Amino acid sequence: MSEDQNRTTTMEVDAAFIKSKRGILKVAELGTLFVGFVCFATAATPKFTAATALEFLITLFLVLLYLFKLNKKLTFFFWPLVDVFNSVFAAVYFVILSILALVTYTVTGMLVGGIVGLLTAGLLCADTYMLFKNITLNNRRSETQNQVNQ
Repeated sequence: MSEDQNRTTTMEVDAAFIKSKRGILKVAELGTLFVGFVCFATAATPKFTAATALEFLITLFLVLLYLFKLNKKLTFFFWPLVDVFNSVFAAVYFVILSILALVTYTVTGMLVGGIVGLLTAGLLCADTYMLFKNITLNNRRSETQNQVNQ
Protein backbone atom coordinates (compact mmCIF):
# COMPACT_ATOMS: atom_id res chain seq x y z
CA MET A 1 0.00 0.00 0.00
CA SER A 2 1.19 3.45 -0.74
CA GLU A 3 1.32 6.33 1.69
CA ASP A 4 -1.45 8.20 -0.14
CA GLN A 5 -3.95 5.44 0.54
CA ASN A 6 -3.08 5.22 4.24
CA ARG A 7 -3.19 8.98 4.82
CA THR A 8 -6.42 10.24 6.30
CA THR A 9 -7.44 13.78 5.76
CA THR A 10 -8.29 15.67 8.90
CA MET A 11 -9.85 19.04 9.18
CA GLU A 12 -8.63 21.39 11.88
CA VAL A 13 -11.21 23.12 14.02
CA ASP A 14 -10.33 26.56 15.35
CA ALA A 15 -12.13 26.51 18.70
CA ALA A 16 -10.44 29.78 19.64
CA PHE A 17 -12.43 31.56 16.92
CA ILE A 18 -15.77 30.82 18.59
CA LYS A 19 -14.40 32.12 21.91
CA SER A 20 -13.00 35.30 20.35
CA LYS A 21 -14.88 38.61 20.15
CA ARG A 22 -15.48 38.17 16.42
CA GLY A 23 -16.67 34.60 16.90
CA ILE A 24 -19.12 35.62 19.60
CA LEU A 25 -20.31 38.47 17.39
CA LYS A 26 -20.83 36.11 14.42
CA VAL A 27 -22.78 33.66 16.59
CA ALA A 28 -24.90 36.55 17.89
CA GLU A 29 -25.56 37.58 14.27
CA LEU A 30 -26.64 34.02 13.48
CA GLY A 31 -28.97 34.06 16.49
CA THR A 32 -30.64 37.34 15.59
CA LEU A 33 -30.92 36.33 11.94
CA PHE A 34 -32.61 33.08 12.95
CA VAL A 35 -35.05 34.88 15.26
CA GLY A 36 -35.79 37.40 12.49
CA PHE A 37 -36.35 34.55 10.05
CA VAL A 38 -38.81 32.85 12.40
CA CYS A 39 -40.66 36.13 13.03
CA PHE A 40 -40.97 36.93 9.32
CA ALA A 41 -41.95 33.33 8.54
CA THR A 42 -44.78 33.40 11.10
CA ALA A 43 -45.93 36.74 9.68
CA ALA A 44 -46.08 35.09 6.22
CA THR A 45 -43.94 37.72 4.49
CA PRO A 46 -41.91 35.79 1.91
CA LYS A 47 -39.76 38.74 0.78
CA PHE A 48 -38.50 39.47 4.28
CA THR A 49 -38.17 35.75 5.05
CA ALA A 50 -36.05 35.11 1.95
CA ALA A 51 -33.71 38.03 2.65
CA THR A 52 -33.19 36.97 6.25
CA ALA A 53 -32.65 33.32 5.31
CA LEU A 54 -30.11 34.28 2.64
CA GLU A 55 -28.08 36.40 5.04
CA PHE A 56 -28.28 33.62 7.65
CA LEU A 57 -26.78 31.18 5.14
CA ILE A 58 -24.03 33.60 4.09
CA THR A 59 -23.09 34.28 7.72
CA LEU A 60 -23.19 30.56 8.51
CA PHE A 61 -20.87 29.94 5.55
CA LEU A 62 -18.41 32.55 6.84
CA VAL A 63 -18.51 31.13 10.38
CA LEU A 64 -17.82 27.63 9.07
CA LEU A 65 -15.06 29.00 6.83
CA TYR A 66 -13.28 30.55 9.82
CA LEU A 67 -14.12 27.68 12.20
CA PHE A 68 -12.58 25.00 9.95
CA LYS A 69 -9.72 27.30 8.84
CA LEU A 70 -10.78 27.02 5.21
CA ASN A 71 -9.83 30.66 4.69
CA LYS A 72 -6.19 29.52 4.93
CA LYS A 73 -6.71 26.86 2.24
CA LEU A 74 -8.96 28.79 -0.15
CA THR A 75 -6.67 31.69 -0.90
CA PHE A 76 -8.27 32.91 -4.13
CA PHE A 77 -10.26 35.48 -2.09
CA PHE A 78 -9.13 37.85 0.62
CA TRP A 79 -11.76 36.56 3.05
CA PRO A 80 -11.68 39.39 5.61
CA LEU A 81 -12.45 41.87 2.84
CA VAL A 82 -15.28 39.65 1.56
CA ASP A 83 -16.59 39.56 5.11
CA VAL A 84 -16.39 43.37 5.38
CA PHE A 85 -18.31 43.85 2.12
CA ASN A 86 -20.93 41.34 3.26
CA SER A 87 -21.32 43.06 6.62
CA VAL A 88 -21.57 46.56 5.12
CA PHE A 89 -24.13 45.65 2.47
CA ALA A 90 -26.11 43.45 4.87
CA ALA A 91 -26.21 46.20 7.51
CA VAL A 92 -27.53 48.74 5.01
CA TYR A 93 -29.98 46.20 3.63
CA PHE A 94 -31.26 45.23 7.07
CA VAL A 95 -31.76 48.85 8.11
CA ILE A 96 -33.93 49.39 5.02
CA LEU A 97 -35.68 46.03 5.43
CA SER A 98 -36.39 46.64 9.10
CA ILE A 99 -37.72 50.14 8.54
CA LEU A 100 -40.04 48.80 5.85
CA ALA A 101 -41.17 46.03 8.17
CA LEU A 102 -41.81 48.47 11.01
CA VAL A 103 -43.70 50.95 8.84
CA THR A 104 -45.90 48.41 7.06
CA TYR A 105 -46.46 45.84 9.80
CA THR A 106 -49.86 44.22 10.04
CA VAL A 107 -48.92 41.26 12.22
CA THR A 108 -46.95 41.23 15.47
CA GLY A 109 -44.37 38.87 13.94
CA MET A 110 -43.50 41.50 11.36
CA LEU A 111 -43.06 44.15 14.08
CA VAL A 112 -40.78 41.91 16.15
CA GLY A 113 -38.90 40.89 12.99
CA GLY A 114 -38.28 44.55 12.19
CA ILE A 115 -36.95 45.24 15.68
CA VAL A 116 -34.70 42.17 15.57
CA GLY A 117 -33.58 43.24 12.08
CA LEU A 118 -32.41 46.58 13.50
CA LEU A 119 -30.53 44.70 16.20
CA THR A 120 -28.96 42.55 13.50
CA ALA A 121 -27.94 45.68 11.59
CA GLY A 122 -26.23 46.98 14.73
CA LEU A 123 -24.33 43.72 15.15
CA LEU A 124 -23.32 43.84 11.48
CA CYS A 125 -22.03 47.40 11.94
CA ALA A 126 -19.97 46.28 14.95
CA ASP A 127 -18.63 43.37 12.91
CA THR A 128 -17.70 45.75 10.09
CA TYR A 129 -15.86 48.02 12.51
CA MET A 130 -13.93 45.13 14.07
CA LEU A 131 -12.99 43.67 10.71
CA PHE A 132 -12.03 46.98 9.14
CA LYS A 133 -9.86 47.81 12.14
CA ASN A 134 -7.92 44.55 11.69
CA ILE A 135 -7.45 44.69 7.90
CA THR A 136 -4.17 46.17 6.75
CA LEU A 137 -3.92 46.73 3.04
CA ASN A 138 -0.73 48.75 2.61
CA ASN A 139 1.39 47.83 5.64
CA ARG A 140 3.47 44.72 5.93
CA ARG A 141 2.43 42.45 8.75
CA SER A 142 5.55 43.15 10.83
CA GLU A 143 4.99 46.94 10.62
CA THR A 144 1.39 46.56 11.70
CA GLN A 145 2.28 44.30 14.62
CA ASN A 146 4.94 46.76 15.77
CA GLN A 147 2.37 49.60 15.72
CA VAL A 148 -0.10 47.53 17.72
CA ASN A 149 2.52 46.49 20.29
CA GLN A 150 3.66 50.09 20.93
